Amino acid sequence: MLEENMMIQFLKKFDEYPFLVKASGKEYLIGEGNPMFTVNCRKMIPMKELVTSTSLALGEAYMNDDLEIEGDLYEALDHFLGQMDKFSMDQKVLKKLIFSSTAKKNQEKEVRSHYDIGNDFYKLWLDETMSYSCGYFLHEDDTLYQAQVNKVDYILQKLYLKEGMSLLDIGCGWGFLLIEAAKKYKIKGTGITLSEEQHREFTKRISEEGLEELLRVELMDYRELKKSEWKFDRVVSVGMAEHVGRENYQMFIDCINHVLKPGGLLLLHFISELKEHPGDPWIKKYIFPGGVVPSLREMVSCMAEDGFHVMDVENLRNHYNRTLLCWERNFKEHAREVREMFDEKFVRMWELYLASCAATFHNGVIDIHQVLASKGINNELPMVRWY
Repeated sequence: MLEENMMIQFLKKFDEYPFLVKASGKEYLIGEGNPMFTVNCRKMIPMKELVTSTSLALGEAYMNDDLEIEGDLYEALDHFLGQMDKFSMDQKVLKKLIFSSTAKKNQEKEVRSHYDIGNDFYKLWLDETMSYSCGYFLHEDDTLYQAQVNKVDYILQKLYLKEGMSLLDIGCGWGFLLIEAAKKYKIKGTGITLSEEQHREFTKRISEEGLEELLRVELMDYRELKKSEWKFDRVVSVGMAEHVGRENYQMFIDCINHVLKPGGLLLLHFISELKEHPGDPWIKKYIFPGGVVPSLREMVSCMAEDGFHVMDVENLRNHYNRTLLCWERNFKEHAREVREMFDEKFVRMWELYLASCAATFHNGVIDIHQVLASKGINNELPMVRWY
């Protein structure tokens, strides 16, 4: 009974929106008014765990089916996660989890733990482009597929590509961006990735599209660029900076600087935060080990150190909210297949991941930025906007 009372007292902090808590046959109203959702606690969460990491305690309880949300999971999280400033996190206790090694070998292991789950898994709920990053919804009725096509077209327009140019994609995923660039602009593209599954699928797609003379994909770490003799007219990186780690941001930009020609353009598309933060314990433990979200200011500062001139900055936060809701819907539609591939705990974990990320974007806990910069001065670019 004492443990239950302590848990309810802790949850009373999150009273911005009214919600109901069910525990041990009793009901507790948090906040004032009609409850917007119900949290059914089948097993009490120890106060020590809630204080050490609120997100880890609640996330694990949901994964283990000790906690259930009655109603729409996203709607509940959307109201709850807007109050993340009230979450507790003991960085000393969680030091090994929060501040993992940024050494090459460890980061390779961390990246593969997420992206090498299996191409068949991602094909279930991503769209046909196999794009695992924020889409761009130009029109209200755009499908997820159209939004991903829009996003790639938008990035390629910003890069001012011309036939015969060379383009490097750092963290190229399953290759849709480079494939589109080769088809539409006849560029020569190189993609690098640490994921064996992505490398295998992208290699296959290059062959199927008959683009062997224009595209190649390498299994390599961005740090190896510094040792290469490669030179590119353009560099793009979509959703990869989040895996670099705070202490390596300058090294990351330095490596790009090494391979980008003078006057060349760089476009970074990355999840960002307003201020520097070590990251969420639950996400780090179960979804993106070692992942750190940069602030916009620290990434721009690193660019300035290498003489990059920032030409454009755009926030696509609401587009990522909608992208994630599309993924969540697709994932739910294929939950049975996912359950057969893995288990029920995995299904609940990924449902929570997709819905919670959608909620954090909606509440501005995190943003998504596209930053376009030139290496030194480029006076040959058009003086009018491209969009």
